[in-house]
Amino acid sequence: MKRVVTLYEQGDHSWRVVARDPMKAAYLIDTNEYVIESAGVAMITDPGGQEIFPAVFGSLSADFDSRKITSIFSSHQDPDVISSLALWLAFNPKLRCHASWLWSQFIPHFGGDGETILPLPDEGGPIQLGRITLQAVPAHYLHSSGNFHLYDPGARILFTGDVGAALLPASDPNLFVEDFDTHIRHAEGFHRRWMGSNEAKNDWCDRASRLEIDMLCPQHGALYRGQDVARFIEWFRSLKVGVTGKRR
Repeated sequence: MKRVVTLYEQGDHSWRVVARDPMKAAYLIDTNEYVIESAGVAMITDPGGQEIFPAVFGSLSADFDSRKITSIFSSHQDPDVISSLALWLAFNPKLRCHASWLWSQFIPHFGGDGETILPLPDEGGPIQLGRITLQAVPAHYLHSSGNFHLYDPGARILFTGDVGAALLPASDPNLFVEDFDTHIRHAEGFHRRWMGSNEAKNDWCDRASRLEIDMLCPQHGALYRGQDVARFIEWFRSLKVGVTGKRR
């Protein structure tokens, strides 16, 4: 089973992470799923692939009413992000999925119909959830050509999809980055290979630097908090990406 940890809670506004499954098959990349709740309704970010749906749904439902989930935020179109869509729709056919307009005719290959996707314009914009307003933040070409991150100004949390991701060894079970210099070695090759544009990377770093962020939450690996948020942004800014490095 995955771990479910509350990252933020203020009244009826909360963030949970479903993460780090010790029973995960070695042939699958590990993923983090985040559940944001406000006023009794919830959204799940990058809910994962169909192979891990039972672990995600079972772990979350142990102490959370999954019927509160009314929407999905899909940072991009990869199978480890959204191929469980049909299973989530089987649970709740009324679920709607926020994703780039670019993928509005691609993601339905995983499930749903013409009403399932709520297309986001390239410039992003607000997403209402209960009593809070989230922001879809453009992150195009990092690594997908239609890619978004999700910012919660109240919780000061930024969900970053593959940006910040680290391919951690099984021997590192930490939910949060504990030693930045050691951790970032597991992120470097991934970012060099998967992030396609230095121009896009620098644009994202400028955007992220202007946000008030207490926690930076990627789809893979440990979460950054406190001073490690700014350390990651500056590390990423200085990294040359879009080049073929050591194969991963």
